[in-house]
Amino acid sequence: MAARDRHGLEAPWGEFRHIGKATPKVDGLAKATGAAVYTDDLTLPGMLHGKTLRSPHPHARILSVDTSEARRLPGVLGVLTGKDLPVRYGIIPWTQDETALAVDKVRFVGDPVCAVAALDEDTANAAVRLIRVEYELLHPYLDPFEALKRHDPAIHEDRKEGNISKRVELSFGDVDAGLAEADAVVEGDFYFHGTTHGAIEPHCALARYGADGVLTLWSSTQITHYVHRALARVLGMPPHRIRVVQPCLGGAFGGKSDPFSLEFCVARLAMLTGRPVKMLYTREEVFYAHRGRHPMHLHYRTGARRDGTLTAVDAKILIDGGAYSSYGLVTTYYAGQLLTGPTHLPSYRFDSTRVFTNKPPCGPKRGHGSVQPRFAFEVQLDQLAEKLGLDPIELRRRNVLPPGSPTVNGQRVTSNGFLECLRRVEDASGWRLRRGRLPRGKGLGVAGSMYISGTNYPIYPNGMPQSGIQLKVDRSGLVTAFSGGNDIGQGTNTIVQSLVAEELGLALDQVRVVAADTDLCPVDLGAYSSRGTFMIGNAVLDACRNLRGRLIDAVAERWKCDPRRVLFMDGAVLDREDPSRTMTSVEAIQHAEERFDTLGSTGSYNTPKLGGDYRGGTIGASPAYSFTAHVVEVEVDEETGRITCTRAWIAHDCGKALNPLLVAGQIEGSAYMGLAEALLEDHSVNRFGLHQGPSLLDYRMPTAVDTPELLALIVESLDPEGPYGAKEAGEGPLHPSIPALANAVHDAVGVRLCHLPFTPGKVLKALRELRAREAPERLVVGKG
Repeated sequence: MAARDRHGLEAPWGEFRHIGKATPKVDGLAKATGAAVYTDDLTLPGMLHGKTLRSPHPHARILSVDTSEARRLPGVLGVLTGKDLPVRYGIIPWTQDETALAVDKVRFVGDPVCAVAALDEDTANAAVRLIRVEYELLHPYLDPFEALKRHDPAIHEDRKEGNISKRVELSFGDVDAGLAEADAVVEGDFYFHGTTHGAIEPHCALARYGADGVLTLWSSTQITHYVHRALARVLGMPPHRIRVVQPCLGGAFGGKSDPFSLEFCVARLAMLTGRPVKMLYTREEVFYAHRGRHPMHLHYRTGARRDGTLTAVDAKILIDGGAYSSYGLVTTYYAGQLLTGPTHLPSYRFDSTRVFTNKPPCGPKRGHGSVQPRFAFEVQLDQLAEKLGLDPIELRRRNVLPPGSPTVNGQRVTSNGFLECLRRVEDASGWRLRRGRLPRGKGLGVAGSMYISGTNYPIYPNGMPQSGIQLKVDRSGLVTAFSGGNDIGQGTNTIVQSLVAEELGLALDQVRVVAADTDLCPVDLGAYSSRGTFMIGNAVLDACRNLRGRLIDAVAERWKCDPRRVLFMDGAVLDREDPSRTMTSVEAIQHAEERFDTLGSTGSYNTPKLGGDYRGGTIGASPAYSFTAHVVEVEVDEETGRITCTRAWIAHDCGKALNPLLVAGQIEGSAYMGLAEALLEDHSVNRFGLHQGPSLLDYRMPTAVDTPELLALIVESLDPEGPYGAKEAGEGPLHPSIPALANAVHDAVGVRLCHLPFTPGKVLKALRELRAREAPERLVVGKG
């Protein structure tokens, strides 16, 4: 039967017809057959091709730029330098420190300097090579500890804090007293390396400046609304003369949630030349554009009583932000604010500092800002369990957030299925019988997490809805849903279709979705922070319920019956008390149009007031939180140091699985990505600021052969705020995979791995150190 949602209503027609069913994605067939149209598939008459000249230096002042030879090259129609696009932008209004092209200095190898538009890509590439730039080299900061201490020359001269991007210090409860009264304290240093998103589709943008003065940009973005705002700012154009469209997208994972240089460059070049301009990044350019996972150096102290209940957690975190701010302000908060569940922390303190370095800029990657601290904390929970002689799952059970209680930092938790997640992975993995009893070299590890279902407030302060939906009803019985949401492969358009069909009692093929077009669709803020299903879904329910009443009233009036007797189901309309009386949904829609005029409806969603009453208390606050538990099984070869992950059990509390097929896909994809970061991936630069392998040949990601068996276990806690009880499933399931794997390695061979990635060399070194520590003990025992 139906779950109750935040309105206190059940499924409109009793049994669910579409919700909870494994419905294929609306664009699945088009993608599988090659019919889907991506940005680079678009071609317009007279289209030019754009290319970018990038800095070869990590930190340098620009003394001069000579583009004369490039301009004289036949086939070149436009050339831009930083002076043509000097207005700064950035996703966070308070930290706008980027320009589309470098104006006075470059801050990392790959920083864009000039852009050209030519008749073809070969000519554009040739023109780029003809541009001459004179640089004055400056000291490069490639070590975050140096950037923290030294500020001359500063990477951003106008910042009073030097190379410090953001610092957050927050404390809740008496941490020092909590650590003093603990019977066991674990303390240690952890390192989380940088990783990138690895989306199949590179960044691509196409701009056309029409005779009507309207600029249209097609872009592989996951934030059409914010790109629309950024274009208006940088180009100095009224927003109503700009249109942004997201075609089909080939993956993002957070890597396309910033405005990017190419979007501004193709727009300005189109305005300059009067012709459409397309720019497609190479894979190497994608690696340098980056915005991936922040490297973090983490120092944690965690205390507990003999019974395993925690007393305090103290964290100090240094974040390597790369050359620009991006989402860094939020990252610095998230690194501390999102650790306070599912484990109850009686007292908690964190000191989080993000610094600029002369590396590709970091940003949001799946599980933004909180994957790194989760790794350190969940490993320390296992260390405490070992010290206290407790089962790691039992320790987590004893510290679970009490039902209905807020977190120590004031986050409201409306539903919590973490205990059920623990039970599911414990049972499925055979934990009680197998953990600690497998042959040497094989082990099991556990970890848990909590994550947001959308952010409390939009990125720029305003009181308008965070998500809007508009429904157009046609006499043919077709309902078209216009959604500003960005479907980046996670399936939000499929969810919109299913929700509309469920609410209005239609067949799925009676609902079409038009999305991510700023001219046609209401505003949605984009695909980030796991907000899609939760916020777009609630907006859909609002729009449908505004419309449904009119449809029911029109039929009830025609049948002269109580409206409560009218039942819409699968494209038909029935009388609950007189089965002989029916009509089609098409007839019902036409009757409603006769009665009420042209049919349509709008709906929206905005979060309630949330968060703690302190500076930064709203950052990390969410209308609902998902919960996850992993058990990971590994095999460790002690001769080679190679770790093989053989199986992973992932139990995720998504509130309500609106589409179990999509939820399972998100769970498995998240776990895959986390395990890949633990064992293979590494986005790093050398001492010259050059990326060590900016290609999919050198940047290692698991193939199908390397991927373990992933078992998705869906837990439903029915959140009162979500659409039909749903919460997020796209990012939360990633978090526990890395610490669970680290804990499994300890179960297998007795070593603690605290520095990512877990390469064979690091495993062998840890084993040597373990044997060296054990050798004196063996000697003493033997002598006795």
